Amino acid sequence: MPIHNADIAAIFEEIADLLEIDNANPFRIRAYRNAARAMQTLGRDARDLVEQGEDLSELPGIGKELAAKIAEIVHTGHCQALEKLRKQTAPGLPDLLKIPGLGPKRVRALYHDLDIHSAEQLLRAAHDHRLQELPGFGPKTEANILENLQSHVTHEQRLKLAVAAQYADTLVDYLHKMKSVNKIVIAGSYRRCKETVGDLDILVTAKAGGPVMKHLAEYDEIAQVVSKGTTRATVVLRNQLQVDVRVVEPVSFGAALHYFTGSKAHNIAIRRRAQKRGLKINEYGVFKGDKRMAGDTEESVYKAVGLPWIAPELREDRGEIEAAENKRLPKLVELEDIRGDLHAHTRATDGNNTLEEIAKAAQDRGWSYVAITEHSKRLTIAHGLDKKRLLKQIEQIDHLNDKSSGITVLKGIEVDILEDGKLDLPDDVLAKLDLVIGAVHSKFHLSRAKQTERILKAMDHPHFTLLAHPTGRLIQQREPYDVDMGRIIHQASQRGCYLELNCHPERLDLLDTYCQMAKEAGVLVSINSDAHSLADFENLKYGIGQARRGWLEAKDVLNTRTLTQLQRLLKKTM
Repeated sequence: MPIHNADIAAIFEEIADLLEIDNANPFRIRAYRNAARAMQTLGRDARDLVEQGEDLSELPGIGKELAAKIAEIVHTGHCQALEKLRKQTAPGLPDLLKIPGLGPKRVRALYHDLDIHSAEQLLRAAHDHRLQELPGFGPKTEANILENLQSHVTHEQRLKLAVAAQYADTLVDYLHKMKSVNKIVIAGSYRRCKETVGDLDILVTAKAGGPVMKHLAEYDEIAQVVSKGTTRATVVLRNQLQVDVRVVEPVSFGAALHYFTGSKAHNIAIRRRAQKRGLKINEYGVFKGDKRMAGDTEESVYKAVGLPWIAPELREDRGEIEAAENKRLPKLVELEDIRGDLHAHTRATDGNNTLEEIAKAAQDRGWSYVAITEHSKRLTIAHGLDKKRLLKQIEQIDHLNDKSSGITVLKGIEVDILEDGKLDLPDDVLAKLDLVIGAVHSKFHLSRAKQTERILKAMDHPHFTLLAHPTGRLIQQREPYDVDMGRIIHQASQRGCYLELNCHPERLDLLDTYCQMAKEAGVLVSINSDAHSLADFENLKYGIGQARRGWLEAKDVLNTRTLTQLQRLLKKTM
């Protein structure tokens, strides 16, 4: 069975979790977490590297011991080290780790202090208010855990977009091996670039339906064939992802693609427009009585109801139909519009590559610039820079820019926003930078008023340029902190600073609705990778998808500017 990078990353994360529950060596735990992150962002399939005999220990964050484990997982689908840890860990504890808000340290405390090792026991303890007796919990934490317990099942049924992509791409490649197959498109929430995916809807055009379904049923990642006919089948993959495959006639392909892309609200609105014109729209086409009027392409479906084609990312019934009717649809930003990345880390803190390697990778992508923005000293776990080390890096960047051409490395910092709204480094060193990214990395549970004032005060700082990952959320792991984004966006507009859309698949932060609010307020958004390795630059495609869901055009994005235009905009904030 094919092993995906996401499978390897999940194994390493579980090992790290179980080690942390066992209070193991922190450096060993961190090694597995770094390896998991490396697997999540690796631009190539690890199984291909293993089969080609490449030395995996040369990958960032992977030593010889971890390389051997990757090879073991690829060859066997299992990891003996994980199996051993599972046997040593009390049953039920790994399942508790899946509940948002419960990290290994809290699970360890629950187990040792309250003898809790199941979700049911945790639920009873939360209802009895016994959790707040533990150090580091408290009433608010207890309430959050209770809420997360209730929504846990819903979360578990969806995959992050980037994880779903690994399984989707492999399956599409497998289906393309059939000579009779012509087109294959993944529809649904995947095509709309939603941040999580509940299932996959795959549409196929082929010369004959039967062989496609037979070929699908032989796919070795399938755990269960739920149903199978000549033109449609439903299967469940080993990771519990449901996949619906339909073979569609070319004359109906556009109608089916529109129907299965959704969203439900968008489709209902389009059908109502059709009804007013005496038409009927379904997955087979657009009809007037028994006569087919359209359906071979999506463009023909929209044209039949008097509209231009609407990009999938906009199809949420949030004003896109009215915009299309009034010829005001945005020309959505594309990956090719990006001219550089304004958030990247090197080995100086918690990155995996050198300054020179980051610069070369940016240049190889055809970019004009890349900003180096290490963590500041407050973030000790990332070996953040103090004033002295930052000044040294500034000199290194100046030297690199003097000797290189074709790429400009911008000097920056991802500086912690402290609880009182102050920045983690002094003004005299911040003044020497091209940009200052402010970020909240602590005190996530402040009240809405305090959290908002904290960020507003930081944005008032004369050297503040950009607010990083503005809501602090980690998809399915950590809820956004409670902050008034309306006030934040208004402040950015008044102050003349910018907001980040962080492209890491676990963040995708700004939310799409906030991107739309920023656009309406005239606040530029910077689509950044937050790269900790060269492979992280690939995550920009997910950020672009999120930006498109937020109606952003190239003109709404800070890093679509030329270097000269960008430098002019950055100086306004400094």
